Amino acid sequence: MAYTAADVKRLREATAAGMLDCKKALDEADGDFEKAIEIIRVKGLKGVTKREGRTTSNGLVIAKTEGNLGVILELNCETDFVAKGERFQVVADELLNHLFTTQIGELDAFLASTMANGKTVQSVVDEANATLGEKIEVRRIGVLSGSPVSVYLHRTSPDLPPQVGVLVQLASEALEAGKDIAQHIAAFAPQFVRREDIPADLIENERRIAEETARNEGKPEASIEKIVAGRVTGFVKEVSLIEQSFAKDAKKTVQQILDEAKTAVSAFHRFRVGQ
Repeated sequence: MAYTAADVKRLREATAAGMLDCKKALDEADGDFEKAIEIIRVKGLKGVTKREGRTTSNGLVIAKTEGNLGVILELNCETDFVAKGERFQVVADELLNHLFTTQIGELDAFLASTMANGKTVQSVVDEANATLGEKIEVRRIGVLSGSPVSVYLHRTSPDLPPQVGVLVQLASEALEAGKDIAQHIAAFAPQFVRREDIPADLIENERRIAEETARNEGKPEASIEKIVAGRVTGFVKEVSLIEQSFAKDAKKTVQQILDEAKTAVSAFHRFRVGQ
């Protein structure tokens, strides 16, 4: 069975394999498209272990919410070519739907869980690894449930899938505030909801750095304690969501926006590809 240049292009788009590999697969399959896909998958599986040490700095963030449930997943690959490919995004959708159904919040348990097709998540990822010819991995997942969850996905480039994703859980329903807070988190990248959530050792480390910096700057000994306290306070405000200046109105804090909406943030997840 003969094949055309259009078949090679179609196979490349379906598998993200190299052009030469696609031609060889079609030759071996005598032009049979489905058989050529199988050939690429089989050959790709043999190379999975060889790709284990490669860096996956591209990919996408995908999320889904419904009422009091929200899930988010980061799927990584090696190149943006694969990230914007249909097959990679289909795999991400399949994994996200499984996460939404199972609500498994621990990554290892999620990878070991069995999907509706009878395969484990890890085996599905390995098959994608083989078919796409790159190292593919689920980097992290998040599940929020029990009260209203809002979502925001951001594209850093129009030709790529979302690279930043946020889930934010509110104590009570406030649709507009939830959307605004999710967008704020995407832009300002807080690490904690409130200052009480910051681990003591992290604050102590920041205090140590602030003191060393002040001494290296030659600040007067009598002023160091006050300078350190000020810098630690600045750090706390920077990483605590509710103490940050609100993205859409810098005259207000996030806490004030929440108070006006008569709600509060219970938890959030912010994923950015590769970070």
